[in-house]
Amino acid sequence: MAEYSVIGDRTEFEDACRILASADGPVAVDVERASGFRYSQRAYLVQVFRRDAGVFLFDPPALGDFAPLQDAIGDAEWVFHAASQDLPSLRELSLVPPAIFDTELASRLLGNDGFGLAAVVEHALGISLAKAHSAADWSTRPLPGPWLEYAALDVLHLIDVRDVLAGELTEADKTEIARQEFEATLARAPKPPREEPWRRLSGLHRVRGARQLAIARELWTAREEYAQQIDVSPGRLVPDRSLLAAILAAPQSKAALAGLKEFNGRASRTQLDRWWAAIERGRSTEQLPRERVPSDALPPPRAWADRNPEADLRLKAARPVVEATAEDLHMPTENLLTPEYLRRVAWQPPALTADAIGASLAELGARPWQIAHTAQKIATAFEEGPQTASDAVEAAS
Repeated sequence: MAEYSVIGDRTEFEDACRILASADGPVAVDVERASGFRYSQRAYLVQVFRRDAGVFLFDPPALGDFAPLQDAIGDAEWVFHAASQDLPSLRELSLVPPAIFDTELASRLLGNDGFGLAAVVEHALGISLAKAHSAADWSTRPLPGPWLEYAALDVLHLIDVRDVLAGELTEADKTEIARQEFEATLARAPKPPREEPWRRLSGLHRVRGARQLAIARELWTAREEYAQQIDVSPGRLVPDRSLLAAILAAPQSKAALAGLKEFNGRASRTQLDRWWAAIERGRSTEQLPRERVPSDALPPPRAWADRNPEADLRLKAARPVVEATAEDLHMPTENLLTPEYLRRVAWQPPALTADAIGASLAELGARPWQIAHTAQKIATAFEEGPQTASDAVEAAS
């Protein structure tokens, strides 16, 4: 097995970019982050492979400006496995592909068994990959040799896999479907920041009253600010369960907080003043949060029979039709149509025509190929299915 090294020197980086620019064809790209270890989702390693150029491992914190790499490969197709995971980190480095091929997404559209990289490489090339370091702390320096070998394997075979899957897409008449999906992945805008991100705290539903919610908000914010300051994952400082324990225990002194067995983590004791100050702010603030937050989220389908029985009947009529269509196309149902899109048009449908439902699906984000395969079938299911609970009972008898 070849030995790999990380390029953090500017001259070496520019030489590597010239080698990549002199080669032809698609470019395999991957990113390693330090999720669960660091606060940011920045790239700590960028792997690039191009035929006749080889594998290069780049160190973003050391290199900073990646403009030479963008110039070197910015006119080629970039090949990813699960591109949506890597594109945000690459954009932070101003690395933006003009077009992509996603081997994970292609495998889904083909209905192949297994969508992980190891399974896809095994399917396409018959090569077994040992995937042992996916959850590693990639901010570690220096990176151990076995980690570098793992990182290189993430891109080394990807171009060959791409060629096999592209052939399978052609044989299955799914090339246009894949093109639309790849373009949608590349064009997808990042999710807007949540208005009140502290409400993501696990177990918050157990917290009662605006005052206790204010304490939860202040503790979450204090942890977030400190985590960002030292670039450590918030959950590694003080886990959500520990913050929740402190909120529910309602300690009356700093000593009582320190003595709370469930309040633990790397920073629970060393930053005790920080957490106690947050609790006191929550107890004294006049800016109390709302206890109930308006949301446009749909209720879970299990509640539809009571909340909106007609919508429940529409969903139950259309869902099997969509599932059967996905089976006919040999792909997972969620790749044929995002389940939330079907729930939305079932909950509050437009006119029961293919055009109207297609327009609603398009507004939600469905691609043309998805609409072509589902809109008419959904409209028919809505129209021909039972319209009332008594109709459903009669149909079942």
